[in-house]
Amino acid sequence: MPNTFFLQRVADLYDTFKRHDAQQTDRLLRYRNIEAESAKLLSQFIRMQQAKSILEIGTSTGYSTLWLAEAAQATHGKVTTLEIDANRSNEAKRHATELALDEFVDFWVGDAADYLKEAQETFDFILLDAERPAYENYWPDLKRLMKPKGGVLIIDNVISHAAEVSSFLALIKKDENFMSSILPVGAGLCIVVAR
Repeated sequence: MPNTFFLQRVADLYDTFKRHDAQQTDRLLRYRNIEAESAKLLSQFIRMQQAKSILEIGTSTGYSTLWLAEAAQATHGKVTTLEIDANRSNEAKRHATELALDEFVDFWVGDAADYLKEAQETFDFILLDAERPAYENYWPDLKRLMKPKGGVLIIDNVISHAAEVSSFLALIKKDENFMSSILPVGAGLCIVVAR
């Protein structure tokens, strides 16, 4: 169970990030962090699954990273988080350090496609919350990187941006090696499980 200091600090950060986003007219300048209720649910999933190897695609300023790392601490796991923007990755790292969670996170800066192509390990749990047009190109590598028989992939924004992810979700549904469901939590989460 997250401690009181963690809960208060992530609530403060969430409010700060939301205020920042409300002031931005350019979508790319917004942090676009995951919704609070979705982040809490991810933490619960990691605990239920006892996930040890966790991959986050799209760190931004680290709100979801903190929830993933806090859960990884509980499961004796590790988060690898990918972010193309070095400034955002550095900010996320500062927040993780402040909450003494940095030892549970490896921060990787660069194009997620490059990491996914090169990665050799498999992951118990993957969060995909990045630039949606790239998702279909990620799918072959995501399938390879999910642990067989129980690996979990969570995709954010599947209700709020349904049109942008519809062909990606159709790809997943066609693959008999995976089963998926959509949860109406936050901006909508698609839960994909390897059979």
